[in-house]
Amino acid sequence: MFNTDPERPRRRFSRRDAIAAAGGLLTTGTAGCLGSAIPGDRSASSGVRAEGETDTATGAGDAPVVVASFFSFYDFARHVAAGTPVEVRNLVPTGLHGHGWEPNARITREIIEADAFIHVGPDFQPWADRAIETIEADGADTDLINARAGIDLVDLAASLDRDEEGVGEQRGKDPHFWLDPNRAMRSVDTIAEGLVRIAPDHEDALRANADAYKRDVLERIDAAYRRIFETADRDVVQLAAHNAFQYIGVTYDVRMRPLVVNLAASGDVKPTDITEAKRVIDEHDIEYIAAAVFETRRPAQQLLRETAVDAYFPVTPYAGVREDWVAEGWGYEEIARRINMPTFEVVLGNAVPEDVGPDGWADQWRNFE
Repeated sequence: MFNTDPERPRRRFSRRDAIAAAGGLLTTGTAGCLGSAIPGDRSASSGVRAEGETDTATGAGDAPVVVASFFSFYDFARHVAAGTPVEVRNLVPTGLHGHGWEPNARITREIIEADAFIHVGPDFQPWADRAIETIEADGADTDLINARAGIDLVDLAASLDRDEEGVGEQRGKDPHFWLDPNRAMRSVDTIAEGLVRIAPDHEDALRANADAYKRDVLERIDAAYRRIFETADRDVVQLAAHNAFQYIGVTYDVRMRPLVVNLAASGDVKPTDITEAKRVIDEHDIEYIAAAVFETRRPAQQLLRETAVDAYFPVTPYAGVREDWVAEGWGYEEIARRINMPTFEVVLGNAVPEDVGPDGWADQWRNFE
């Protein structure tokens, strides 16, 4: 089903049947990492657009157009494509996680009209799977770039039901691999290969950009994370968030304790989960905890009331962006350095909140709404 054959003939203007079929393709629903929309959301110039806008995936002239189903891989692709005619667009609206969002049929038409579609592999985003089925049934020539191809996934956390959620043929595997900068490098290479297929005249620039991004961004993020976790006296982080951070724990040898133990950001917090979190907080003298940006803060606020925790600070699995982040042009790197890293420094006890992040970080993010 997920054909990425680079030798497939290109037929840029032969997509009418697929576009027509897309009209009845998508249905609404929710699943997985679902976040909350930001009121008044509109997209900024970075390529992130709100659902319902009417532009198509046709680029300027014959410039190749690439659309992505998930923010992290959109961001990787835009850095790989920098300085070339390749245009990269994020399909997921600002303020939403890319996992559980269900778009309308216009998004499928954009995918079909694009030269390439970056997705996260089968059974992660049902709407993306359905779009791919339409593309392949029609024989349309949108190149399919599976950002998960060749990635070594880890098992789901022991607390999870192995049948609860999986990824494609790898049931029982954790899909959040991009939180590990080392695995993210493999995705950057895969994306670069896909962009070379649709823009072969710019191969040298695309490959050079991919190498530079891995070296100057992902390797440095990896080094920064290692410093944070290796210098910490504590090896446990209490998260008022869903189970999306296991790759951080596996890669840097730290125990990530999610309050929502399943993979769904909308999952219920059980009384037993609160009780266990209180035990961890008490046992490890935890003063600060981490709360997810795109999830409800009610559990974090409950722990604030019922334990010795002084405050909660933000974390995110890079699955979406806020409106102000888009306005500032933030990507994977900026989110790592301005959101996750300062919070990990604080919750591990490496530094007090006022000494991390940019000026005003602690005031902005302490017990954020």
